[in-house]
Amino acid sequence: MQRQLVVKPLVDAFFAYLKQNEPKIPKNGKIREAFTYALNQESYLKVFLEDGDVPIDNNASERAIRGFCIGKKNWEMIDTVNGANSSAIIYSIAETAKANNLKPFDYFEYLLTEIPKHVDDKNTDFLAELLPWSDMLPENIRKPQKPAENKQTAKAVCYLSRYSYSTVYGYSIFNGTKYR
Repeated sequence: MQRQLVVKPLVDAFFAYLKQNEPKIPKNGKIREAFTYALNQESYLKVFLEDGDVPIDNNASERAIRGFCIGKKNWEMIDTVNGANSSAIIYSIAETAKANNLKPFDYFEYLLTEIPKHVDDKNTDFLAELLPWSDMLPENIRKPQKPAENKQTAKAVCYLSRYSYSTVYGYSIFNGTKYR
């Protein structure tokens, strides 16, 4: 409600300004690029106004991918689309684990122990118990929880960080999947 009352009028004024002044901007240059980018991304930039689970900024995602972006030149496996996709999946799982107060190494170890037990299963219902926010996970892979942490915020951070990983390589790893 606060976003609707306080921030929405400012965002609407910003986009109205862009639309009104776009014809006055020279056809080439950085200002044109900025105007074009903002106007083309308007619907995406406004998502946080409608959904309280979406953070106003992407600072958490930027912090989550910082180490990855700094080190990516050192990893030869990322020189292909498949390598980039695999890397994005692995880092997304690790950051999701962190966002949900899990110990990433222990979580990976648990996944790599549990998933092979179901390799012949036709039913994938067991996967719900392996998700980082599942109450079915063993306590030994959890970090001591801080009092102010919120599971919905952790989910939003993990989805944003996954999106950020995919945009590092310029293609979507979502494959049209809509996350809840």
